[in-house]
Amino acid sequence: MKIVTLLGSPRANSISSAIARWFMETATSLGAETTEYTLNNLAYRGCQGCYACKTKLDRCVLNDDLAEVLAAVSEADLVLLATPVYYGEVTSQLKGFIDRTFSYLTPDYRTSPQPSRLSPKKLVFVLTQGHPDEAMFGDIFPRYETFLKWMGFGETRLIRACGVGPNSVDTAPEHTLRLAEETARQLMA
Repeated sequence: MKIVTLLGSPRANSISSAIARWFMETATSLGAETTEYTLNNLAYRGCQGCYACKTKLDRCVLNDDLAEVLAAVSEADLVLLATPVYYGEVTSQLKGFIDRTFSYLTPDYRTSPQPSRLSPKKLVFVLTQGHPDEAMFGDIFPRYETFLKWMGFGETRLIRACGVGPNSVDTAPEHTLRLAEETARQLMA
């Protein structure tokens, strides 16, 4: 199984990255081939709304560092997106990638029963937040899950840690790491 992980935190040793890496270590031990991209280390632009991916090409027209990432995601069996919550939303680094996934949709995506150019994939979404209340920001994953399912991500899982971050607990909670390991084992089976 090919797994591509996109780390959306601008912090190199963030809790969301630690959880994602724990998942990847488990998956690697079970035979997965894993690739990791730290989005903050890449130079790329957001979607330009040019529609070249619908009129001229079957991919995004932009030739920046995200082109390799989009190609890797296209070839993956499972994609892991990891992000902390910033101002009630995913980080701008991850949002830039998500916007560029528009290129995965076919020209007739609005009416097609097969709107995505992607083969079906599994998705794991790691979400961390400083606020301890799980009701806060509980809308983030369902909102993105709707779009990502449209893109071809069929089986989706959420791994979430609340009340963690540089101003509170700065390590991944043990129960969240166990959930990451358990999720990797289930999806690798």
